[in-house]
Amino acid sequence: MTTTAADLYCVMGNPVAHSRSPAIHARFAELTGQPIRYESRLIPLDGFAEGVRAFVAEGGRGCNVTVPFKFEAPALATHSSERVRLAGAANTLVFAPDGGIYADNTDGLGLVADITRNAGVSLQGARVLLVGAGGAAAGVLGPLLVAGARHITIANRTVARAQALVASHSTLAALQKAELLALSQQALDVNFDVIINATASSLTGAEVPVPATVLRPGCLAYDMMYGPAAEGFLNWAQSHGAVPSDGLGMLVEQAAEAFALWRGVRPPSAQVLHEMRQAA
Repeated sequence: MTTTAADLYCVMGNPVAHSRSPAIHARFAELTGQPIRYESRLIPLDGFAEGVRAFVAEGGRGCNVTVPFKFEAPALATHSSERVRLAGAANTLVFAPDGGIYADNTDGLGLVADITRNAGVSLQGARVLLVGAGGAAAGVLGPLLVAGARHITIANRTVARAQALVASHSTLAALQKAELLALSQQALDVNFDVIINATASSLTGAEVPVPATVLRPGCLAYDMMYGPAAEGFLNWAQSHGAVPSDGLGMLVEQAAEAFALWRGVRPPSAQVLHEMRQAA
């Protein structure tokens, strides 16, 4: 009797002990019969490139990249997806046998899949408010445009950062016949179909960074955080007549995109998300 050796994958970050990626990918592997071993790796803040090289030397086939290394990851790649080039950040690396490194960003794909498939909300023709202009917002803006959003306002405390995102995505927006606008969080005076909180306000327990007037009755209010960190935003949204949703589905769906990229097999993400919700 012979057994197939497991291929090695990981998530790299600092901190990383809290990551649920190992459990998600272990379940994906179990359900698809893929022989993989997935672990978490705590990487020194000044040691990302060295950590990647060491992992490849151990036979690593691919890795997920989390904070604070997403902006460093593209520099290691020999080729990257258009999503990475637009966002300037990568969360998934694929290590080829010839030494090549492919970088992709599956965050936006995961967000769109969670909103459209799991929440059942169409983005086609939607008016979207994206709160924040950091790495999380940069990673999802392109896929939101491709998904058919008609208008996206990026609201950020520092307007210049929102304007930079608008500029970097202007060509794609024109191709999609979509309107992009940058505003300060205080200048918002209309409501939206979908509101996406891509700031760290939930993580730090800060107040919701936009006024409740952005919430149209029955609109989707989505926080990229999940678990207790998202409760403040979700409670605020629900109290003003919006439909709240946290980012657990985005986490599972972006992991499914990475798994498919590595293994060529689409895992049953909806099943795994349901199991995680039931276990919470």
